[in-house]
Amino acid sequence: MVEVMRMEQTLHQMASLISRHVSSTGTHRTAVPSLMLMHATQPSDQPLESVYKPSICVVAQGAKTALLADEIYRYDASSYLVTSVELPIVGRIVEASPKTPYLSLKLSFDVDVILDIVKNMNQPVSNPAASRGITVNRTSPGLLEALVRLLQLLDTPQDIPVLAPLITREILYRVLQSEQGALIQQFAVIGSHAYHIAQAIQVINREFNRPLMIEQLAKSVNMSPSAFHKHFKRVTAMSPLQYQKTVRLQEARRLMLTENVQASDAAFRVGYESPSQFSREYARMYGRPPMLDVQELRGSITNSGMF
Repeated sequence: MVEVMRMEQTLHQMASLISRHVSSTGTHRTAVPSLMLMHATQPSDQPLESVYKPSICVVAQGAKTALLADEIYRYDASSYLVTSVELPIVGRIVEASPKTPYLSLKLSFDVDVILDIVKNMNQPVSNPAASRGITVNRTSPGLLEALVRLLQLLDTPQDIPVLAPLITREILYRVLQSEQGALIQQFAVIGSHAYHIAQAIQVINREFNRPLMIEQLAKSVNMSPSAFHKHFKRVTAMSPLQYQKTVRLQEARRLMLTENVQASDAAFRVGYESPSQFSREYARMYGRPPMLDVQELRGSITNSGMF
């Protein structure tokens, strides 16, 4: 009972701090470079995708779902989302209202910091088969209280350069202590299957507009093509080619939506040689031809959550 009251009080404090530091609905950057805040007063009319970097997404109020391939992950004030590698996610706010808005934060992190923390935890480091690069954990009072202290730094920006990295380390330590901590830790263990797949994912995201050479990429991370394919799918819930196609189509959608790029130009910029192939694959993924889809999205973008 005491822990429940402690959780409720801390969540209320988090919600108040987020509300105070966001001036409107949408996603807001903060003076802490790795911290972003989100505010929404209604559920998402249209979900929007983005490639989530390694990050922690914590909800103070409301609820959201994250779709990876055909898997749905729901998180709210009782749970939080962790992505350990870059993943193309489709997000949708499912609980929000003007009276009780959706309020959340997203804290990005460097997996090297995870490894450094693990070294100081004096715990055996295992090298299991790679597993999903996304997980939902139960929220703990210790984690929430550390997040509150990070949010409080926004009121004393002069303290951010010194204290934000220290509090971030504490937050990551709390995450590593969770029931899913080992699944997050594996992506920072040099030589593990998960670490190699994370390296390959970085290459695909950096060069998504180039042809994907599976054998060459597998060799670069010291894996056979069959092992690479197996572990890649375990981490991302999709094959390397599916992953690249999803990233390409997400980026093309973003170019058309936010930069008014024509469909044919967007297709070439993300690596398609044939605009007709691009249109077919785009319609297969989003259910509508490119320009029609973008027109529908423009009216609802301000109500869509990005984390």
